[in-house]
Amino acid sequence: MARVKKKKDGKVPKWMYWTPRIASIFMLLFLTVFSFDVFDTGLGFWGTTLAFFIHNIPVIVLAVVLWISWKREIVGGIAFILAGLLYILQMVINAINNPIEWYMLSYSMIIVGPLFFIGILFLIGWNRKKR
Repeated sequence: MARVKKKKDGKVPKWMYWTPRIASIFMLLFLTVFSFDVFDTGLGFWGTTLAFFIHNIPVIVLAVVLWISWKREIVGGIAFILAGLLYILQMVINAINNPIEWYMLSYSMIIVGPLFFIGILFLIGWNRKKR
């Protein structure tokens, strides 16, 4: 098993520093794609603009979290994991209120899995830097 060399000056390897940040950017772009459905609603310019903004509120919040966690990995670690947990909670509440097939809850793993992965990577980077 390959070991990651820990540098004595408290720095983490470059790949461990950049992976959660790049993955976060890709995740934000992926979430933004879901908001493009507002352009087919025929709401007019201001209605479409408002709907596009409302659909992207989670993306904006996570972008601010990414900006803060660029230097403070603990913020990113906690926030991305909490975002995943909040999404799971929202999906369960929706499943209780609107009966759906049980396997449809597994679709949420497409969003939750990367959020947990990014959060864990931020926590690992924070932990290694702390040592």
